[in-house]
Amino acid sequence: MLDRIVTAQAASEFIRDGDTVIVGGSGGMGIANAVLVELEKRFLETESPRALTVIHTTGIGAFTSEGLNRLAHKGLLKRVIGGNFGLQLEFMKRLVVSDEIEAYNFPQGVICQLYRAMAAKQPGVITHIGLHTYIDPRQEGGKMNNAATEALIEVVTLGGSEYLFYKAPVANVALIRGTTADEDGNVSMEHEGTTLEALSVAQAVHNAGGTVICQVKRLAQRGSLHPQMVRIPGCLIDVFVVDENQQQNYVTSFDPSLCGEVRRPMASLKPGPLNVRRIIARRAAFELTTGAVFNLGAGISAGISNVIAEENMEQLVTSTVEAGVFGGIPGEGLYFGSAYNPQAIIDQPYMFDFYSGGGLDVAFVSFAEVDTVGNVNVTKFGNRNDGAGGFIEITQTAKRIVFSGTFTGRGLKVDIDGGKLRIAQEGSIIKFVPTVNQISYNGQLGQQKEQQTTFVTERAVLTGSSEGLVVTEIAPGIRLREDVLDQIGFKPKVLPDLPLMDSRIFREGRMGIRDALDLDQPVTRPDALQENAVQA
Repeated sequence: MLDRIVTAQAASEFIRDGDTVIVGGSGGMGIANAVLVELEKRFLETESPRALTVIHTTGIGAFTSEGLNRLAHKGLLKRVIGGNFGLQLEFMKRLVVSDEIEAYNFPQGVICQLYRAMAAKQPGVITHIGLHTYIDPRQEGGKMNNAATEALIEVVTLGGSEYLFYKAPVANVALIRGTTADEDGNVSMEHEGTTLEALSVAQAVHNAGGTVICQVKRLAQRGSLHPQMVRIPGCLIDVFVVDENQQQNYVTSFDPSLCGEVRRPMASLKPGPLNVRRIIARRAAFELTTGAVFNLGAGISAGISNVIAEENMEQLVTSTVEAGVFGGIPGEGLYFGSAYNPQAIIDQPYMFDFYSGGGLDVAFVSFAEVDTVGNVNVTKFGNRNDGAGGFIEITQTAKRIVFSGTFTGRGLKVDIDGGKLRIAQEGSIIKFVPTVNQISYNGQLGQQKEQQTTFVTERAVLTGSSEGLVVTEIAPGIRLREDVLDQIGFKPKVLPDLPLMDSRIFREGRMGIRDALDLDQPVTRPDALQENAVQA
């Protein structure tokens, strides 16, 4: 194994013109960052390599820097197939939105499962995930821009039911990361917040006769790693890069509570400021029930974890993070994808097996646009084309979905005082619109599946029904006509005797959700909305 250790610069030279490279990681976790730094430097100095195809499971970066942002140079890439681009804004802006490369978006879990298909030399993945969304080739086929013209997804019929077939590419380079490599090249991941799909990626590229490059933090003597700690057998790895300064993510060098080495006291997770985002997260938390297994998506929904910590609810429910984490308090921002005090960390493909099979009781996700029939867009808005990440798998299969977001966008300002909310400045973007720009979640399909959908905002709560959206709650201090109905691009129904959102949501301090939590039912139930609602 010692003969396989090279510098990050030397590792970057294994990547040649036209290669297809799988870049492992999520956010700032699992990134072979030292190699990406040298790859960028090499291209800027020599204009080589060129015309790469990059495959990645989800967003990799720190919004405007690091990660795949280092590859955001014209000529370096030809094509990208990615699950999400939200954490690589420069990459999105310079290459995807500007049509400099062919850009495709597959659902995050589908990409995880494609790696396993590639390893087994299977033709691809057949799944119901993505049907009747923009991933469906009858809509956009996952094409992210005008430069993407090849059809990579097909509709197939098996046993009388429709599915999507995602073609498996062939990759000849892998960039993955671990913590410790022993003298036989076996790799453990004890300091990683997630294990992601590093094993599947290594198998896929190794079986294709390619080069697997693994960055690690340290070396260990042969036989010092317990076999059950080894995540990637040494025979699958061709090249090692040792980076003693390897960070756990782009925020911290090492937090032992993210990998289970030490349990963090919950009191160390301080409550966030009482602003619009936290108000929404606090109201959404009322949708939890004892024993619920749930997922927290990126954006405003990620803030629910801080509310759970403040309310001391973490032992009553089981959180999951699509990167492969069960239990604990999911992280926010650049910590997203990991969790403080996790109960279990599994490989990401297995988490998506759980999601795709309907394992979630409730999913908390965000929204950018909602239309009259409950279609949701989170993927394409303004000058952004973020892609779905795990949103499609999660929302198509969860039993209940709680969508969270501000009622309007761009410029919204509120005053919070005495348990009441007042709109100080209205946002200039209407988010409840007649027709969404892109269908990330199909509301009519959800109604057919009898999914319960709730839309939580800072000023009102709406619920999906077979006849469209219904306003079911309003914040104390908010005017129904001026602040709610006039800011919607269609006419929703309104529940008569419209109840107020709990005033505790708009006051500092613990709300006492744990004490009041109903053991059997959600706090808010959208029963008989069709019969009781009236047209606005």
